[in-house]
Amino acid sequence: MSDSPPLKIGVVSISDRASAGVYEDQGVPALTAWLETALLSPYLLVTRLIADDAAEIARTLIELVDRERCHLVLTTGGTGPARRDVTPEATLAVGTRTMPGFGEQMRQISLRFVPTAILSRQVAVLRETPDHAALILNLPGQPKAIRETLEGLKGPSAEVLVPGIFAAIPYCIDLIGGPYIETHAPVVKAFRPKSAARP
Repeated sequence: MSDSPPLKIGVVSISDRASAGVYEDQGVPALTAWLETALLSPYLLVTRLIADDAAEIARTLIELVDRERCHLVLTTGGTGPARRDVTPEATLAVGTRTMPGFGEQMRQISLRFVPTAILSRQVAVLRETPDHAALILNLPGQPKAIRETLEGLKGPSAEVLVPGIFAAIPYCIDLIGGPYIETHAPVVKAFRPKSAARP
Protein backbone atom coordinates (compact mmCIF):
# COMPACT_ATOMS: atom_id res chain seq x y z
CA MET A 1 0.00 0.00 0.00
CA SER A 2 1.26 3.45 -0.86
CA ASP A 3 0.44 4.84 2.60
CA SER A 4 2.30 2.09 4.48
CA PRO A 5 5.47 3.16 6.31
CA PRO A 6 8.82 2.34 4.70
CA LEU A 7 10.63 -0.74 5.91
CA LYS A 8 12.82 0.17 8.86
CA ILE A 9 15.70 -2.13 9.77
CA GLY A 10 17.81 -2.00 12.91
CA VAL A 11 21.36 -3.37 12.61
CA VAL A 12 23.23 -4.02 15.85
CA SER A 13 26.87 -5.13 16.00
CA ILE A 14 27.77 -6.55 19.41
CA SER A 15 31.47 -6.62 20.29
CA ASP A 16 33.44 -5.49 23.34
CA ARG A 17 36.57 -4.70 21.38
CA ALA A 18 34.98 -3.08 18.33
CA SER A 19 32.73 -0.90 20.50
CA ALA A 20 35.83 0.17 22.48
CA GLY A 21 37.69 1.07 19.29
CA VAL A 22 40.30 -1.70 19.60
CA TYR A 23 39.54 -2.77 16.03
CA GLU A 24 37.16 -1.71 13.30
CA ASP A 25 33.67 -3.17 13.39
CA GLN A 26 32.86 -5.56 10.53
CA GLY A 27 29.28 -6.45 11.42
CA VAL A 28 27.45 -3.25 10.51
CA PRO A 29 29.32 -2.76 7.19
CA ALA A 30 28.78 -6.42 6.21
CA LEU A 31 25.05 -6.32 6.90
CA THR A 32 24.61 -2.90 5.31
CA ALA A 33 26.36 -4.04 2.12
CA TRP A 34 24.33 -7.26 1.95
CA LEU A 35 21.01 -5.46 2.39
CA GLU A 36 21.93 -3.09 -0.44
CA THR A 37 22.33 -6.05 -2.81
CA ALA A 38 19.31 -8.02 -1.57
CA LEU A 39 16.46 -5.53 -1.14
CA LEU A 40 14.45 -3.95 -3.94
CA SER A 41 12.01 -2.21 -1.59
CA PRO A 42 12.98 1.16 -0.10
CA TYR A 43 14.18 0.94 3.49
CA LEU A 44 15.70 2.96 6.31
CA LEU A 45 18.62 1.74 8.45
CA VAL A 46 19.25 2.43 12.12
CA THR A 47 22.68 1.14 13.23
CA ARG A 48 24.22 0.56 16.65
CA LEU A 49 27.64 -0.67 17.83
CA ILE A 50 27.55 -1.85 21.44
CA ALA A 51 29.44 -4.02 23.93
CA ASP A 52 28.71 -7.62 24.96
CA ASP A 53 26.55 -6.55 27.90
CA ALA A 54 23.14 -8.15 28.39
CA ALA A 55 21.49 -5.04 29.85
CA GLU A 56 22.82 -2.81 27.07
CA ILE A 57 21.79 -5.28 24.37
CA ALA A 58 18.27 -5.52 25.80
CA ARG A 59 17.97 -1.71 26.08
CA THR A 60 19.13 -1.31 22.48
CA LEU A 61 16.67 -3.87 21.11
CA ILE A 62 13.78 -2.30 23.03
CA GLU A 63 14.77 1.17 21.77
CA LEU A 64 14.93 0.00 18.14
CA VAL A 65 11.52 -1.66 18.25
CA ASP A 66 9.52 0.51 20.65
CA ARG A 67 10.93 3.98 19.92
CA GLU A 68 12.56 3.75 16.48
CA ARG A 69 9.73 1.43 15.34
CA CYS A 70 11.93 -0.90 13.33
CA HIS A 71 10.12 -3.78 11.63
CA LEU A 72 13.23 -5.98 11.52
CA VAL A 73 16.26 -5.97 13.82
CA LEU A 74 19.38 -7.93 12.90
CA THR A 75 22.13 -8.45 15.46
CA THR A 76 25.59 -9.82 14.78
CA GLY A 77 28.04 -11.18 17.33
CA GLY A 78 27.88 -12.55 20.85
CA THR A 79 26.15 -15.86 20.08
CA GLY A 80 28.85 -18.41 20.93
CA PRO A 81 29.49 -20.32 24.18
CA ALA A 82 32.06 -17.87 25.63
CA ARG A 83 31.18 -16.26 28.96
CA ARG A 84 30.77 -12.83 27.34
CA ASP A 85 28.45 -14.13 24.61
CA VAL A 86 25.06 -13.04 25.97
CA THR A 87 23.20 -11.87 22.86
CA PRO A 88 20.71 -14.80 22.81
CA GLU A 89 19.79 -14.32 26.49
CA ALA A 90 19.23 -10.57 26.01
CA THR A 91 17.18 -11.22 22.87
CA LEU A 92 14.95 -13.79 24.58
CA ALA A 93 14.46 -11.39 27.50
CA VAL A 94 12.88 -8.71 25.28
CA GLY A 95 10.85 -11.03 23.04
CA THR A 96 7.16 -11.76 23.41
CA ARG A 97 7.27 -14.94 21.29
CA THR A 98 10.09 -17.13 20.01
CA MET A 99 10.64 -18.07 16.36
CA PRO A 100 12.85 -21.17 16.71
CA GLY A 101 12.91 -22.11 13.03
CA PHE A 102 15.32 -19.30 12.19
CA GLY A 103 18.01 -20.49 14.59
CA GLU A 104 17.56 -24.09 13.49
CA GLN A 105 17.99 -23.17 9.82
CA MET A 106 21.02 -20.95 10.45
CA ARG A 107 22.82 -23.81 12.16
CA GLN A 108 21.87 -26.21 9.36
CA ILE A 109 23.36 -23.85 6.78
CA SER A 110 26.54 -23.15 8.75
CA LEU A 111 27.12 -26.84 9.45
CA ARG A 112 27.60 -27.31 5.69
CA PHE A 113 30.72 -25.16 6.03
CA VAL A 114 32.16 -25.66 9.55
CA PRO A 115 31.55 -28.30 12.25
CA THR A 116 31.83 -25.63 14.96
CA ALA A 117 28.49 -24.18 13.80
CA ILE A 118 26.95 -26.53 16.32
CA LEU A 119 28.29 -24.16 18.99
CA SER A 120 26.21 -21.24 17.74
CA ARG A 121 23.24 -20.18 19.85
CA GLN A 122 21.43 -17.72 17.56
CA VAL A 123 17.77 -17.16 18.36
CA ALA A 124 14.91 -15.18 16.83
CA VAL A 125 11.96 -13.56 18.56
CA LEU A 126 9.01 -11.31 17.92
CA ARG A 127 8.72 -8.21 20.07
CA GLU A 128 5.15 -6.94 20.13
CA THR A 129 3.64 -3.76 21.56
CA PRO A 130 -0.06 -2.78 21.36
CA ASP A 131 0.42 -1.05 17.98
CA HIS A 132 3.66 -2.42 16.56
CA ALA A 133 5.64 -5.65 16.10
CA ALA A 134 9.12 -6.54 14.92
CA LEU A 135 11.20 -9.61 14.14
CA ILE A 136 14.55 -9.70 15.97
CA LEU A 137 17.18 -12.09 14.62
CA ASN A 138 20.64 -13.02 15.89
CA LEU A 139 23.15 -13.56 13.08
CA PRO A 140 26.72 -14.93 13.22
CA GLY A 141 29.61 -12.56 13.80
CA GLN A 142 31.72 -13.14 10.68
CA PRO A 143 30.79 -11.38 7.40
CA LYS A 144 31.12 -14.60 5.36
CA ALA A 145 28.85 -16.49 7.76
CA ILE A 146 26.34 -13.61 7.77
CA ARG A 147 26.02 -13.82 3.98
CA GLU A 148 25.80 -17.62 3.96
CA THR A 149 23.01 -17.77 6.53
CA LEU A 150 21.00 -14.99 4.86
CA GLU A 151 21.40 -16.29 1.29
CA GLY A 152 21.66 -20.02 1.89
CA LEU A 153 23.77 -22.57 0.06
CA LYS A 154 23.87 -22.42 -3.74
CA GLY A 155 25.11 -24.95 -6.27
CA PRO A 156 27.48 -24.40 -9.22
CA SER A 157 24.63 -23.10 -11.41
CA ALA A 158 23.33 -20.77 -8.67
CA GLU A 159 20.51 -23.20 -7.83
CA VAL A 160 19.43 -23.06 -4.17
CA LEU A 161 20.55 -26.20 -2.32
CA VAL A 162 19.67 -24.99 1.19
CA PRO A 163 17.37 -21.95 1.54
CA GLY A 164 18.75 -18.96 3.41
CA ILE A 165 16.75 -17.52 6.26
CA PHE A 166 16.02 -14.20 4.51
CA ALA A 167 13.72 -16.01 2.05
CA ALA A 168 11.16 -16.33 4.89
CA ILE A 169 11.58 -12.87 6.41
CA PRO A 170 9.36 -10.82 4.03
CA TYR A 171 6.35 -13.06 4.62
CA CYS A 172 7.00 -13.00 8.37
CA ILE A 173 6.97 -9.18 8.26
CA ASP A 174 3.68 -9.37 6.29
CA LEU A 175 2.12 -11.53 9.00
CA ILE A 176 3.06 -9.18 11.85
CA GLY A 177 1.70 -6.11 10.06
CA GLY A 178 4.84 -4.63 8.53
CA PRO A 179 5.46 -3.28 5.01
CA TYR A 180 5.62 -5.50 1.93
CA ILE A 181 9.24 -6.41 1.15
CA GLU A 182 10.54 -7.29 -2.31
CA THR A 183 13.96 -8.84 -2.82
CA HIS A 184 16.49 -9.16 -5.62
CA ALA A 185 15.90 -12.79 -6.62
CA PRO A 186 19.46 -13.62 -7.78
CA VAL A 187 20.65 -12.83 -4.25
CA VAL A 188 17.73 -14.25 -2.29
CA LYS A 189 14.19 -14.96 -3.48
CA ALA A 190 11.44 -14.09 -1.03
CA PHE A 191 8.93 -16.91 -0.60
CA ARG A 192 5.25 -16.25 -0.06
CA PRO A 193 2.12 -18.34 -0.62
CA LYS A 194 0.50 -17.36 -3.92
CA SER A 195 -2.41 -15.81 -2.04
CA ALA A 196 -0.02 -13.41 -0.28
CA ALA A 197 2.07 -12.37 -3.30
CA ARG A 198 1.41 -9.05 -5.02
CA PRO A 199 1.56 -8.70 -8.82
